[in-house]
Amino acid sequence: MKLSLLFFTVCVSCSGLAQTCLESINETTPSSNFTINLNGTVTDSRLGLMWMRCSLGQTWNSASASCTGDALELNWQEALQTAHGYIYANQTGWRVPNVKELASITEGQCVRPAINTEIFPNTPADDFWTSSPAVSDPQRAWVIAFFNSSNSIKEKSLFVYTRLVRTAN
Repeated sequence: MKLSLLFFTVCVSCSGLAQTCLESINETTPSSNFTINLNGTVTDSRLGLMWMRCSLGQTWNSASASCTGDALELNWQEALQTAHGYIYANQTGWRVPNVKELASITEGQCVRPAINTEIFPNTPADDFWTSSPAVSDPQRAWVIAFFNSSNSIKEKSLFVYTRLVRTAN
């Protein structure tokens, strides 16, 4: 009984924690790697990718330079279908990133969320879909956890967050 109470207390206190970063670890996604565009996107010139600064469902607020509203949780098929033909910032070609692309924006120096919050503000510290299906199980696909920058495979029927990417011109 005491163990259960302790676990509950730990979980409740964890939910209110802000991002934690360790200065002793080198940044993996410094702001200097990105060009901030005024339309709610950023460009990673190293990889030739343009990212939406907000998760699907959120709205870019240029006045406060932040993402407002609640991010949508979609199943894998819904995420892929939403990306198909999506127009954002007068740009087409948006898609769900593959596992390597999405992992490229994790910040290994930080947790809760494990992302550069200057570039990607108000990112949920949770799983995000990739377009990469699991080879070993057709019912699963890869996700990146922006809680701690880990990756795993999840059932495609689960509801998970999504951030879109496109090839920069």
